[in-house]
This record gives sequence, C-alpha cells and structure tokens, in this order.
Amino acid sequence: MATADLAKTTILSKPKNNVRRIVVGVLFLVVAVVIWLGFVRELPDGLINTYVMTPSASDSYFPNWVFPTEIALNIIAGICTIMGAYQLARGFGRFSNLMIGLAAGLLIFSFLSWASSGGSINLAGLLRVMVVRAVPLTLGALSGVLCERAGVVNIAIEGMMLMSAFVSTVFGSLTNIWGGLLAGILAGTLMGYIHAILSIKYKINQIISGTFINIFATGMTSFLSSRFIQKVGYQHLNEPGMFPVIQIPVLYKIPFIGPILFGHNMYVYAMFIFVALLTFLLYKTRWGLRLRSVGEHPRAADTLGINVIKTRYMAVLLGGAMAGFAGTYFTLGSVGRFDEMMTAGRGFIGLAAMIFGNWNPLGSMGAGMLFGFFDSLSTKLSILRVAVPYEFIGMAPYLATMIVLAGVVGKGQMPAADGTPYEKESL
Repeated sequence: MATADLAKTTILSKPKNNVRRIVVGVLFLVVAVVIWLGFVRELPDGLINTYVMTPSASDSYFPNWVFPTEIALNIIAGICTIMGAYQLARGFGRFSNLMIGLAAGLLIFSFLSWASSGGSINLAGLLRVMVVRAVPLTLGALSGVLCERAGVVNIAIEGMMLMSAFVSTVFGSLTNIWGGLLAGILAGTLMGYIHAILSIKYKINQIISGTFINIFATGMTSFLSSRFIQKVGYQHLNEPGMFPVIQIPVLYKIPFIGPILFGHNMYVYAMFIFVALLTFLLYKTRWGLRLRSVGEHPRAADTLGINVIKTRYMAVLLGGAMAGFAGTYFTLGSVGRFDEMMTAGRGFIGLAAMIFGNWNPLGSMGAGMLFGFFDSLSTKLSILRVAVPYEFIGMAPYLATMIVLAGVVGKGQMPAADGTPYEKESL
C-alpha cells in the first residue's frame, strides 16, 4: 500500500515539475527577447557605458567600469537564450531558483545599461542608497516575521512605525537622541501590546485589529503634529537630532564594497545584526523552535507543555519593539524631524518583503534590498531623464512579489496557524 502511494505521488508530481520547468524556461527566453527587442534593436552604434564604482564624497577609490553597450547587451541576451533552451530541454533542477535570480539580475543590469547608454551612472552610489532605503523595509519585515512565525498576523506595522517616529521626535527633543530612541521603541511595544490584547485575548479578527491601530496612529500623530510641533513656538519639540555616520575602520577602506556597506549610521549595522541574530534564534535555539511550533501547530505545542498564549504575547511585543525601532529610523536616522505620514506606506512594503522572503529573516532582508534598489533606481532614472515613468519602476518589486506568490519560484510557506486565534481546550 505504501509503495502504491509513493508511486501515485511520484506520478502526480512529475506533471507539476514539467509545467514549472517549461514556465521558467519560457521566462528566460522572454527575458532574452525583451533585451533584444527593447534595448538592443534601436540602440545607436558605438555607445559606451561608464559605471562609476566609487560613491560621491568617498575617499576610497575603485576604477570605473567602461564597456561597449551593444556588445554587452547582446552577450547577456545570448546567455539568457542558452539558459532558456537548457531549462526547456533538461531543467536546472534544484538550481532553478538561483538561475531565476541570475536572469532577473541580468535583466536589471541590461535595463540600467540601456538607460545610461552613452553616459555614466554611479553604480556604487546607487547600491549605497539601496542599502539605506532597505533599512526600514527590512526592520518592518522582521517585525512581521516575529509576529507571524508565532501565528499572529500583524498589518499594524505601519501604524507602529508612525507612532514611534512621532514619540521618538518629541522625547528626543526634550531629552537626547538616546532618550528618543528608547521612547520610540517603547511606543512600538505599547502598540504591539494593544494588538496582542485585541487579537489574542479578545480574539478580534487580526486584520481588523491591525487596521484599527493604523488608523489610530495616523489620526493621532497627524492631529498632535499639526496642533503642536508644527506650530511656531513649539518647534523645539521637533528637533531630536540624528545619529552620526560611523565609518568602520579598515572595512570602510575596502574598494567598492567598503563605502557601500561600512559608512552609515547605526541603523544599517543594526539591521545586519538583527537579521543574523533573529536567524540564529529562530532556527538554532529552543526558543525559536517553540516560537515556530506555536505558529505551525499550536495545539500540538500546547500538549507538549508550551504556553501558546504567553509565547504569542511575547512574539507580538517583540514585533512591536522591532517596528518601533524601525519607526525611529525615519526621524533619528534619516531626516532629523517628524512630518505627517512620513512612513509613506513602508510598513506595508515591509510586509510584502516578509512574504517575498518566505517569512525568513535573511529572505526578508534580500527582499528589502530589492525594494530599496528599485526605490534608488527610480531616483537615478529621473536624473538620467529616461522616458520610463518612475511609477513603472516602483511597480517592479510588487510584480516580483506577485510572481513569488503565484508559485513560479516555489510556493511560499506561511505558518500553518497564521491568523488563527487559539483557544485552549477545557478538560
């Protein structure tokens, strides 16, 4: 009987694998066609690309990268064609996702080369801005990972970030920048506690609970901002200061990579530390195993002696603290003041990054970098005066997220009990 079931599973899985192999192979060929028809066909002869490999205002020098545009694009299109033909014939197997990432990178590189053909673009500066723009998205995604790995949907990240940005500004102005940071984290934790009370204790629909927090935070911060800190005479409450840039010795001097990764304020370094720490805690410790078990099989975890309710409270409070830290970035790490609606939907983008990253800290950071790259790219293209609306560039990460959710690069594995309230069975 077991042999028959195994044979049946094998037969059913083969058509699915074949369909995915064909879809991915066609995708590679489409990329090649787009490069040839969209970028190469009407490209004037003899154009040269110059990629500046040193960010502006950096004393770390790396030689510029100069290459003929048409030849480079033809080579890339040829590589994509070969990848497509091989995928259709045999398939890359377990390396298919890696090859999809490579094809996406080649397409982005081709577009960037076409957009800057005959001129120059500061690639190092573009990547440096990408890292900065990824900070609030990645931190917001980590907040979502903490909550949803424990089975609680948290769409309130936007409201938590906005409230903590406001609170950190006021307290930072009254005390000092560290006081503002602590107050902002506590504000996010408090919002997380409200979300936990509503969704865990009273079992209110978690989407409604998160929406309530978002609306409350938007209205409250907008009212208090216009009523007080934006008015003459109260402007001293909107001057919290900013964390300084820290250039890490030796590492900052590494050509090309150094200025991109090691010349920022503490929020960038905190992002990398939190991603590494959370990855270790979730997958290498008993604490992480218990947290994930509560999000996957809460009843089974309960029978093993794990306090499901307590674990979920802890996860949502930690998620609120992480969102609070992310919110302080906008004021203490970016502009040094509070403006109404300054988070501009980045909490929701952080949720998209979490989904793109498959509820995984490292994947979430990679998705945050992708979103940050396109955000940085849209600014660069406006400077280059490319005849492509920046809205289309901004759409690219969301289209990529939809492709991921559609299962082209493998189905996302959200926690099985995500969004489901837990009620302990009475004996």
